[in-house]
Amino acid sequence: MLPRMGKQFLVRIRFNWRPLFQGRALLFTNTMSGGVLLALADILEQSRQNFRKSHRVQDWRRTGNMFMVGCSLGPLMHCWYTWLDKVLVGKALKTVGKKVLVDQLVSTPILSLWYFSGMTVMEERTLTEGLKEFKDKFWEMYRADWCVWPPAQMINFYFISPKFRIIFMNFVDLVWCTYISNLKHRVS
Repeated sequence: MLPRMGKQFLVRIRFNWRPLFQGRALLFTNTMSGGVLLALADILEQSRQNFRKSHRVQDWRRTGNMFMVGCSLGPLMHCWYTWLDKVLVGKALKTVGKKVLVDQLVSTPILSLWYFSGMTVMEERTLTEGLKEFKDKFWEMYRADWCVWPPAQMINFYFISPKFRIIFMNFVDLVWCTYISNLKHRVS
């Protein structure tokens, strides 16, 4: 049992967070959570890499780049899922299945291209290099994506309220982005 002060604190936090999931603030919340969680995933991946090779140091610029690209993905995902909910309305399993399929076939390739292109620009390399890297790594990433995202999206579209969808996805994305950080920065 929580003491009375603890309960009051939790109630106060609950009501102070509520505006972040409504109206225009929801776009801000989705944008920032995308950036923060992508950066956190990169920190986790670099920590894993640094543990294996003790001479490595944390590359904060790389983490900053991941944050910026994550923030740029937030509005895209916000608009995509808002549109998807308007076009495919409801929580019937058939509708949820259609949403997952459309998401995998349309959104995933576009967001993957955006990620690799954005990271390339942030790394001050040419867009041509980014497109080549996307082409080289896309199918490996896409196969892994089919293992992670359809089950997560089934849960997302069936159980999660639309205003919390991006947040839910961002937490699944924490694991996913650790993988794509590894894929992106892996030395062949």
